[in-house]
Amino acid sequence: MTITASPSAPSVTRLALELPWDARSPAVARRTAACWLESAAYPRTADAVLIVSELVTNVVRHTRGPCRLALTEDGAYLDIAVTDDSEDMPDVHQPTDLDRPGGFGLKIMHHLGDSVRVVPRIGGKTVHVTLRVPVPPHDRRGPP
Repeated sequence: MTITASPSAPSVTRLALELPWDARSPAVARRTAACWLESAAYPRTADAVLIVSELVTNVVRHTRGPCRLALTEDGAYLDIAVTDDSEDMPDVHQPTDLDRPGGFGLKIMHHLGDSVRVVPRIGGKTVHVTLRVPVPPHDRRGPP
C-alpha cells in the first residue's frame, strides 16, 4: 500500500492510495479516506467514505488485481476515483435478483454522487464519483 497526499495546485488537494487485491482493502480505503477528509473538515465525509467503500469493494469482488484510489478536492468538488486493471464495465443488475448478491453499489453511488462516470482505458477503467462541496451558509453571496 502506498499513500501520497500532496497539493497539486494551491487550491487543489489530493490523496492517492495504491491498494492490493485483498479483502482488507475496502476497510483500509475507508479508514484512510475518513482520516484525510476529516482532517480537511470536509462536510460530506460520510457520503464520500461510503462511496469509497463501495468502489473498492467492487474491485475486490469483481476483479483479480490491485486498484488505485484518488481523492481530489478543489474547493467546489470532491472527485473520488478508483482505477482497476479490468476492462469489464460495471454490471448494474437488480438487487432483488435472489440468485446474485449485491447490486446496490452503483445505485448508492448514483444516489449520493452528483455525477458518476466510467472511463474505460486499454487494460482497465476508472470509475469517478463527484460530490459537490456544499457552501457554508455564511459564505453564500446575496442578501443576509
